[in-house]
Amino acid sequence: MTAFLAMQAAPQAQFSLMGIEGALTVLAVAISFAWPRLGQRSFGFVGHHFSRLARKPRFSLLIVGLAPLIIRLALLPIHQVPMPFAPDDFSNLLAADTFAHGRLANPTPAMWTHFETIHVDMLPTYASMYFPAQGLLMAGGKLLFGQPWFAVLISSAVMCAALLWMLQGWLPPSWALLGGFLAVMRIALFSYWTSTYHTAGPICAIGGALVLGALPRFKRSPGSRYLTVMAAGAVILAISRPYEGLLLCFPVVIVLIHLLVTTKLLSARNFLIRAVPALVLLTAGIGWLGYYDYKAFGSPLTLPYTINRATYAMAPYYVWQEPRPEPHYRHAEMRRFYKVDELDDYNRNHSISGFFLMTTVKAIRGVYFFTGIALIPPLFLLPLALRDRRIRFLVISLCVLAAGMAIEIFLIPHYLAPFTAAFYAVGLQALRQLYHCRPGGQPVGRAMTQSLVAICVFMAVIRPFNKQIGCAIPEKPVSTWIVSWFGPDHFVTQRSLVEHQLDQGSGGQLAIVRYAPDHDPLDEWVYNGADIDGSKIIWARAMDSASDAELIRHYSQRKAWLIQPDSSSETVIPYPLPQQVTAVPLR
Repeated sequence: MTAFLAMQAAPQAQFSLMGIEGALTVLAVAISFAWPRLGQRSFGFVGHHFSRLARKPRFSLLIVGLAPLIIRLALLPIHQVPMPFAPDDFSNLLAADTFAHGRLANPTPAMWTHFETIHVDMLPTYASMYFPAQGLLMAGGKLLFGQPWFAVLISSAVMCAALLWMLQGWLPPSWALLGGFLAVMRIALFSYWTSTYHTAGPICAIGGALVLGALPRFKRSPGSRYLTVMAAGAVILAISRPYEGLLLCFPVVIVLIHLLVTTKLLSARNFLIRAVPALVLLTAGIGWLGYYDYKAFGSPLTLPYTINRATYAMAPYYVWQEPRPEPHYRHAEMRRFYKVDELDDYNRNHSISGFFLMTTVKAIRGVYFFTGIALIPPLFLLPLALRDRRIRFLVISLCVLAAGMAIEIFLIPHYLAPFTAAFYAVGLQALRQLYHCRPGGQPVGRAMTQSLVAICVFMAVIRPFNKQIGCAIPEKPVSTWIVSWFGPDHFVTQRSLVEHQLDQGSGGQLAIVRYAPDHDPLDEWVYNGADIDGSKIIWARAMDSASDAELIRHYSQRKAWLIQPDSSSETVIPYPLPQQVTAVPLR
């Protein structure tokens, strides 16, 4: 997890997408002051048709929802279906495979100590440690399309439509539509929310948008429909990111109570009657999560994460907690991940100066994911935007989020996903303030706003061709792409190549992975599907000679291979058995 949080300097490349975006932004600001009326005829033509579309809210929702689907599918020949490469990817894919098999969890496999891996539970069941939303989504993609990622893409498209629906409840139509298209370009097409399997970011953003979008509509039309929409959003958050979901729902509940008590919008009796469908939905959603927890972790009150963190982790999640005692690690890579990498982040937060420094760093990461460089200039107008009473509730909600994130040790941008709609609404309000700025009576703000949006369009157009224009995205440090709109490329392809090579062999294969002492624990190869024994290839960790011999005996019908990811000579060789077990038949 700590690699996702590292903010090291990226290796210098000849060009970078970040550098291009930064240079264009500086140029746009300068030109806006020097020639504020440059290109106004062209921008005016586009703006006229954009406004006409915005005045058709339902058609706008359709267009914004279809845009990421059509564009991303059209780009598949040059921007392929993402490959899993991070521990979070494989853990969620395990959940998807488990659900696709019609199970909520799997029995602990024999020889399970060879299969231990990051973010996966082995006891009391073999299951992903994560909340089930992402796994359920990808299971649907696997069953319907044969490929889990297509469900991720669909969720990103629905996210854009949900964000637009929310924004239509808070902002004028044209600005709401602009926010929808910015979400398409900056999140849905290329960011790691769509280009990996390891985040429920789009799902959480949908849940948050439903909750926040229903609130102003309920104020105008206090019926059961919008309460039910809020409940649906809350259930989505409960099965994806409940902590951040609570941070979002808490101020919403306070507002609803305030409306009932002070404005007499509805009597208590009428409110309860209209809230029945919402309460039923909430009860069913929370009840199902409890049942899932019971089947996967042995108790309806044992939430995901709990057992995995108690079994393997030393670093706590909150700043006031003390580190746990070091557990017994059977594998050096897992010890390095949990004791060294994660604990470093905890130690950086566990002093007054370190806390304030890391809180600042977390804030920069979170904001930068949503703004990139091109959308930073409007933030200077935030003080003016915050005076608008119409978005005051959203500002308060973001303050609640900031407090909640400050007390957490870790922050990755998808932790903020439930508040995506709030970020967009407040950011668009700042952009509106910039648009109306007229220093010296000149339309500088309008020119700057139009230019910055044009930069977002241009960067989205060139992103699929980043390698051709010399802007390769480095795999490490992860901070070069996980906090950026342009997301990752195809990384860690070596495991996929070895998997393809083994898959060509006849019969079952047993891949025993042995790492070098300095191997990066996040470059993990040992991941399996829900049905380990039924898989063509079983991935296992090399341990000591006796344990490996026992593993090979157990899977005596399989061809055993030694996989050495860090070898400079041969990555795949027949497993060199100790002399005492050479009689074990291998086929």
